[in-house]
Amino acid sequence: MSHAYLGFAAKRLAQAVVVILLAYVSTFVVVSVLPGDPVTNVLRDPQNGFTEAEIQEIVASHGLDKPIPVQLLASLTAFVQGDLGTSMRSGRPVSTLIAEVLPSTLVLASTALLVALLLALAIAYGTQFLPRRFGQGALRAAPSLFLSVPNFVIGLVLIHTFGFQLGLFRVIEPESFWATLFAAFALGIPVSAQIAEVLIANLDHESRQEYATVARGRGLGQARLFARHLLKPSSLPVITVVALTVGELLGGSLITETVFGRTGVGSLVQRSVSTQDIPVLQAVVSLAAAVFVLVNLLADLVYPLLDPRVKLLDDVARPSTESAVRA
Repeated sequence: MSHAYLGFAAKRLAQAVVVILLAYVSTFVVVSVLPGDPVTNVLRDPQNGFTEAEIQEIVASHGLDKPIPVQLLASLTAFVQGDLGTSMRSGRPVSTLIAEVLPSTLVLASTALLVALLLALAIAYGTQFLPRRFGQGALRAAPSLFLSVPNFVIGLVLIHTFGFQLGLFRVIEPESFWATLFAAFALGIPVSAQIAEVLIANLDHESRQEYATVARGRGLGQARLFARHLLKPSSLPVITVVALTVGELLGGSLITETVFGRTGVGSLVQRSVSTQDIPVLQAVVSLAAAVFVLVNLLADLVYPLLDPRVKLLDDVARPSTESAVRA
């Protein structure tokens, strides 16, 4: 491993840390500029029955009576140490609340990513080798169709068709295998559109190269030509697209979980919004930003290792997004 790559990796890692911290600070500032403070807004509800002295005592216990810079420093220090705070509603640690629901969201998001990759691969393969009379034109239009339909609409159609009419899964059992699979389809279909578009464009480019013509002249079959010669160079820009779609998977999972009635980060966010539980919302937003940044960091680090054409100049790699756009 070259010194240039190690320097590039260290620089990217430092940039990722800075972005994560800035995301946390931005979230804190947005919450802080709101009128009042979240604790007071909740406690002043007449139904809670707190006196003014009790409210002031609770506000002081949360440190919300201190200047904003002091609150930010204390909150940022706790975040760096892994302390995400305490829920205002349940009084439980926010890290515990997230740990209880995160596995369900990770299963849904990872399954949806697998569905998106397989669907994009099938569409891309069909556009290269299926005869036009068998729907090659329709396959090329499929990504645009997938991208134009919101995932909650797809989810409702899947629930009505496979849940109510065909009875493949029960709506009251959203964590079952089939319910999870169809929820993953609802989340993964729109995501597959972006991956398929990039893969199709790169396959079109690679299939016109001389090495592909020579391989065809040697009598290489379509499947072997696709797997051995076209797929690898065409799929490199897909790494960038997959990294960018992580944010869409995280955001889309919130809606998909609500549609399918799953208990995950989406339901936690929904409850936190309705109850104005600011520490939970701030923690979820910050962790989502951290996941997005780390996945893109991984893509940046892997890309130069997979593609020797990427040059590291002054410890900065040629952005992988350029390859995707250029394709």
